[in-house]
Amino acid sequence: MNAATAFAPASIGNVAVGFDILGQSITGVGDRATVRRIGAPRVRIDAIGGCVRDLPLNAPDNTAGRALIALREALDLPYGFALELDKGIALGSGMGGSAASCVAALVAANALLEQPLTREELYPLALEGEAVASGSRHGDNVAPMLLGGLVLAAGGRLVRIEVPHAWHSVVVHPDAVLETRRAREALRGSYTLEEFVAQSGNLGLVMAGCHRGDADLVRAGLADVLVEPRRAALIPGFHAVKQAALEHDAMGASISGAGPSVFAWFEDRTAAETAIPAMRRAFEQAGFASSAWLSPINGPAATVLA
Repeated sequence: MNAATAFAPASIGNVAVGFDILGQSITGVGDRATVRRIGAPRVRIDAIGGCVRDLPLNAPDNTAGRALIALREALDLPYGFALELDKGIALGSGMGGSAASCVAALVAANALLEQPLTREELYPLALEGEAVASGSRHGDNVAPMLLGGLVLAAGGRLVRIEVPHAWHSVVVHPDAVLETRRAREALRGSYTLEEFVAQSGNLGLVMAGCHRGDADLVRAGLADVLVEPRRAALIPGFHAVKQAALEHDAMGASISGAGPSVFAWFEDRTAAETAIPAMRRAFEQAGFASSAWLSPINGPAATVLA
């Protein structure tokens, strides 16, 4: 093939207890990338459309462009790529908008290789692209997009965490922007040893609960004691949105990625659907219209469309 189009889903970064190492893909929204092989040994970006258009056309300054450059360099390819992006995820939404672009581009370009790479082999290349936007190499967004579902990205490894198929998530995105770099700035400062111990314990409870299919363990652990307290003030209405989810029997709720989106986990689809109006209403009372997505926690992976 000389051209391919791929779709990468949005994601929930951190999942409350796994800062920079735990993420979940979601259905219903994502980015598309169309990649063509070209004779010139370079990467160029021909067009950017969709809900975000004012992104860099200079490939090294673009997450998708930088990821394709990393692919070319890693394989020493004699040819190059031309890229068109169709953005479906708003930037600064906390839903992995920058990561989805580079993952979609890599998956499309990978389909054009004589010997395609595995998703695990694409992972470090996706990190190169993600770093352009966030300023750091963290896998909590690109990893679930590559493998699908709930994924632990630690020590250079990707581990998909299976959960009961009935478990669902809700992501509510207010009509507001919170830049990732600003959200990371809020985390500066010191932390106590007790906070790290509590967060490690919560992560362990959530992982054990997912492995066993034990919702009570997840309920006991799905609480962020490190990051959420420092970022909550950046999201008007956050506490009310979280409370609305918990009042509708969520296993837990917190900030999706860097925010301002809020996510919640539920034991079944019906409970998740019931919570959506209340969560959106809480954002409305804070002055923001919002959009919501319902997804199995076992969400989709990036895929080649054509």
